[in-house]
Amino acid sequence: MANSRTQLLLLLTFFFFLVLLGLVQVQAQQDYLNNKQLNCSNTDPITAGYACNTSSGDPPTCQSYLTFRSTAPYTSLATIAFLLKTDTAAMATLNDLTDIESIPSGTPIIAPANCSCAGTFYEHNASYVLKDEGETYFTVANDTYQGLSTCQALEAHNPYKPTELEAGMSLLVPLRCACPTAAQSSSGVLYLLSFMVIPGDDPSKIAQLFGVTEQSVLGANNLNEDDVIYPYQPILVPLTKEPTKIVLPTTSPPPPPPAGTAPATPTGGGSSSSKKWLYVGVGIGVALVAILGAVAYWALYYGRRKQEQAPPASAPPPKKASESVTDYSALPTDSSSWSVSGIRGAIDSLTIYRYEDLQKATESFAEENKIRGSVYRGKFKGDDAAVKVVKGDVSSEIKILKLINHSNIIRLSGFCLHEGNSYLVYEYAENGSLSDWLHSGKDLLSTLSWKQRIQIAYNIADAINYLHNYANPPYIHKNLKSSNVLLDGNFRAKVSNFGLARSVESENGGLQLTRHVVGTQGYMSPEYIENGVITPKLDVFAFGVVMLELLSGREAVGKNKDREELLSSAINRVVEGDNVRDKLREFIDPSLRDEYPLDLAFSMVELARKCVAYDLNSRPVMPEVLMILSKILSSSLDWDPSDELNKSRSMSHGR
Repeated sequence: MANSRTQLLLLLTFFFFLVLLGLVQVQAQQDYLNNKQLNCSNTDPITAGYACNTSSGDPPTCQSYLTFRSTAPYTSLATIAFLLKTDTAAMATLNDLTDIESIPSGTPIIAPANCSCAGTFYEHNASYVLKDEGETYFTVANDTYQGLSTCQALEAHNPYKPTELEAGMSLLVPLRCACPTAAQSSSGVLYLLSFMVIPGDDPSKIAQLFGVTEQSVLGANNLNEDDVIYPYQPILVPLTKEPTKIVLPTTSPPPPPPAGTAPATPTGGGSSSSKKWLYVGVGIGVALVAILGAVAYWALYYGRRKQEQAPPASAPPPKKASESVTDYSALPTDSSSWSVSGIRGAIDSLTIYRYEDLQKATESFAEENKIRGSVYRGKFKGDDAAVKVVKGDVSSEIKILKLINHSNIIRLSGFCLHEGNSYLVYEYAENGSLSDWLHSGKDLLSTLSWKQRIQIAYNIADAINYLHNYANPPYIHKNLKSSNVLLDGNFRAKVSNFGLARSVESENGGLQLTRHVVGTQGYMSPEYIENGVITPKLDVFAFGVVMLELLSGREAVGKNKDREELLSSAINRVVEGDNVRDKLREFIDPSLRDEYPLDLAFSMVELARKCVAYDLNSRPVMPEVLMILSKILSSSLDWDPSDELNKSRSMSHGR
């Protein structure tokens, strides 16, 4: 009898051990990429792919899944399947679509992938033929394949050096996939899906999207709940059944990414519940200890003594639904009855000022209050504002600014009509215009840092993307330039001057024609100057010029050997031919004093060069520009200037 009691005790102990082992093993599976792929010289193993370990029971090959968001020219299942080298029919079944129908831009698509362990890392192989000379390993991995590969993996799998890439070359593209570990399989996981994160996503939202638990997503990526996940790189989602069509939560209208902040910055919304799922696991473990201990005690003593089961450790309260960090619904306190249906965040009313109020605020438009041209600084109830004096009709600009609301677009608070002049009252931007900071010869102590410049570029792109894709109706600014970008007290950019802006026509793909070509030399696109063609790509071109100004500190129109030269044309000499690194260092604004990451500077130059392409069809759309900039910004915020100094020293010692 004693022997049977001992056997029962051993059995219960073994079962208890398996339970605890399962709790531990569910956690650490694959390491998270954590933005390491953005620096192509970073050789961290995670940039090569997800690790496979067949010796521990992990399968050498498996069925896995990838997500890809439709974007031109990949706007049908047939084109996406060709890019990813996967089965079109299987994609049609998974996504409930036909293989040839046009898919709206940004729609998440699930693609099956045969994932194999190739030596050390899992991968699903695709192939890609370079389309033009400007493509690099970085752009192929992060733009074309949307982060499903890395520049490090591409360089390792292809015989060409990064400087040897040419149009027409065929590349092997290893896509990031993974097979479930033995621990995951034992817990019921059948597949792993590589999900592409976008701004606003978090593990909780991703888990809800696929009907799995947040802790399983965190565990699959070796993450804690208070860890930051970055947009535009994959996160593994463990699935217990085959995935189905992704149905995104409906919002009307979908807001753009939060302005003025790095998309990777944590908002703090989930910090109060840090590691809650781990606490719940511990609570379950404690409860099991108590239960199993009571059963074992009863088995040893024939149940003579009645045991009281210890109460389980209390789990934390349920996590509140995460709050969105982007909110365009906030209205000013003086909002009244004027509104436009379907426009979130519209400024419902403008203050109509008396001329006497403007005179008092600007001290009768005193010269010392003049900011620039016909713009004056004024004080209204202790708050600064900018008062712009305009001759002629300004109803178009008032109408536009009355309808839109974005933190990177200058806010119009009111106006006044007096003796044939219009007076527009705007929010005040303490640090003046971007052109003043770049071109007015300020001393080195007042120059913009690298991180400030990238933040400003991101802010401008966010504003233009909002105008093109989220305003109702959409608008083309038509007059974007560095003097029309204002900087607030925190050096956040505010796009201003909407006098030339016009709404986008829905027909003809937004294309419009005009015989009245007006604008500033150096910022106007070739098709606009030559043929009067107006499309959103006009703004993309101007934004590319502003980016080049931010990088070089030069004006849009400069001199080269006593000849006038456009900055949009000069950039080609920098990135073409030999000694690109040396020419790039010479191009970058000397006021930065080498305190910038050269690799990221090259990525910025490449993006700007695409934006100022002669052919408007070769220019990216603003969502793509914003996506690339968000990656560069995120990486720049993590960059330490001492890293570049140490790199320069090591290079000089190696000579």
